[in-house]
Amino acid sequence: MEFDRWLEDLPKYFAADNDIVMSHVLAVLSGVFPDGEDYFVRSVTAAKDRIRDPGLASDVDGFIGQESMHGREHRALNDRLGERGYPMAGISRYVRTITALRERIQGEKANLGFTAALEHYTATLAETLLGDPEARAQIGHPGVRYLLMWHALEESEHKAVAFDVYKAVGGTERMRVITMWITHMTFVLETGIWTAISLARDEYARSHPMQVAKSVWKLRSSPFASPRPVRQLFQYHQRGFHPNDRDTKDMIATWRERLFGSEGTLTDLLAS
Repeated sequence: MEFDRWLEDLPKYFAADNDIVMSHVLAVLSGVFPDGEDYFVRSVTAAKDRIRDPGLASDVDGFIGQESMHGREHRALNDRLGERGYPMAGISRYVRTITALRERIQGEKANLGFTAALEHYTATLAETLLGDPEARAQIGHPGVRYLLMWHALEESEHKAVAFDVYKAVGGTERMRVITMWITHMTFVLETGIWTAISLARDEYARSHPMQVAKSVWKLRSSPFASPRPVRQLFQYHQRGFHPNDRDTKDMIATWRERLFGSEGTLTDLLAS
């Protein structure tokens, strides 16, 4: 996939209706992805040699390939966002520092536990984006929208891989649930802090506080903050949970055909 050309005309506020806060939230999430997904790959690769199930071993190879490609394309987006004034370099340094610290003080199972928990976050966001037209409509710029839809499709395809590797190396239910509680706290806190920093650095946002306030209020009705994805996130705490408990095969098949089939929108866009 090559999205660079589709991002050349990226405006400062690329969310629908030039929404300031949603643009900053999406920029922060994109800033986290490349180095975060590098951490996912390292966590899974560390256990790869001890995977005995041929099917899971093949899934791991696919996971590594997809996550590496996601990182590359999000870096292209992040370069454009950095040019528009978003603090992408700072977010990247922060994520690298945090993941390096985790790898230094945590064991292999804990790193896989956090990877599986964060993969549930990305799978939830992906299902919301692909399953809700209103969620897709909130991303105004087509290049960003299609990049995120492609990313969402592949996240849905490999949503169980890190979880299965965690289980295969002896990860416990107790650690799985604890790491998700920690993930809830850190993900929301860190995303909120970096969004606030990004807004504080934005001269236009600082000079239009009422517009920012209205944009913050509008977040309450966002599909990404609705009860459905919140309930999905907390399903992870159920005893015996598995990511494939949520059957998304039909959704994946539908979007793979719509994006990459004989009449695929994304195929046509990128080829034109």
